[in-house]
Amino acid sequence: MNCPAHAKTPGPGRPKDMEKRAAILEAAKGLFIRNAFAGTSMDAVAAEAGVSKLTVYSHFGDKDNLFREVIRARIQDLLPEETYHFDPREDIADTLLRVALTHARLDCNAETVGTFRAILSDCRQGNPRYGRLMWEEGATRTHGLMERLLQQAVDAGKLEIDDVPRASVQFLTLIKGNLMMRQMFGCCECPESYAEEIEATARAGVKMFLRAYLPR
Repeated sequence: MNCPAHAKTPGPGRPKDMEKRAAILEAAKGLFIRNAFAGTSMDAVAAEAGVSKLTVYSHFGDKDNLFREVIRARIQDLLPEETYHFDPREDIADTLLRVALTHARLDCNAETVGTFRAILSDCRQGNPRYGRLMWEEGATRTHGLMERLLQQAVDAGKLEIDDVPRASVQFLTLIKGNLMMRQMFGCCECPESYAEEIEATARAGVKMFLRAYLPR
C-alpha cells in the first residue's frame, strides 16, 4: 500500500540564513568605517553580528569578498538602477536633476565620507586593492549607468555629446563641487547650511552641464 504523498515544504533555516547574512553585512559596514579594512578582522565581524566566524566564512568566503559585498549592497540600496532611468517624455533637465540631487546628497553625507576615509587609511598603509574594490563596485558601476543614460538622451535628440564617457565624468564632478572634500576634512560646521549648499551646487551643476550639451 502506497503512503500518501506529502507536499514538499521549504527547507528549514532559509529566512534565518538571510537574516544572518544581513546582520553580517551591517556589522562589517560599521566596522570597516570605524576601523578601516586592515583593522577589521573576521572575528570582530562575527562578534558584532552575533554569529560564528564559520558562518561569516560560509556566506562570504574571505574578507575581500565580504568587503566587496558590503560596498555592492550599499551602492545598490542607495543608488538603485532606477535612479538612472531615462524617459524620453520627461524634460532632460528634470531627469538630470533627479540624478544630481541623489548623487550629491549621497556622496557628501557623513557615512559615505567615513567610508572614503577608511579606504584612504588602508591605501596609505599599502593596501590599494581595497580602494580598487571600492572603485569597481562604486564609481565604475555608477559611471556606467550614467553613460547609458546620457547616450539614451543623445539618441533621443535631447542632448548633443561627442564624448559620452567624458561628459559623464564632467557631470558627476560638477554636481558636487568641493563639498565632498570639505566633508572629508571636517569643514562643515553647520549641517543645515551644508545641506542647502549641496542642493544649490547640484542644481547649478545641472544648469552648467545643459548649457554645454543641449542641442543648439
